[in-house]
Amino acid sequence: MHLRSLKKVRKDVSINEPIGADKEGNELSLLEILQDDAPDVVEALQLKMEKKQIYECIHVLTDREKEVVIGRFGLGEDEERTQREIAKDLGISRSYVSRIEKRALLKLFQAFYKKQKGEQV
Repeated sequence: MHLRSLKKVRKDVSINEPIGADKEGNELSLLEILQDDAPDVVEALQLKMEKKQIYECIHVLTDREKEVVIGRFGLGEDEERTQREIAKDLGISRSYVSRIEKRALLKLFQAFYKKQKGEQV
């Protein structure tokens, strides 16, 4: 109703402009009403494809490197974990986890590069 009355006055309507109020009296905009909280399908698909690529090359890592990378980036069903949390679980220092992570990511980068060039990984 409010939009119709605005349309008579002018041609453009902003999606950020207040169009009413909610039960608590807070202003509502069209953007808030139309906004979708569901996860983006494209982002979910992109993430799934990226994880697949990582798992195709993860065999180049040692068991400890795999454990650090999977924990840090949440590649399993788990959430991402901090270096400190991983260090505590493995009984090593956080700085050592950082060095393992750096070395593992370098190995993965090299494996991806070889794969793109068509070389055997």
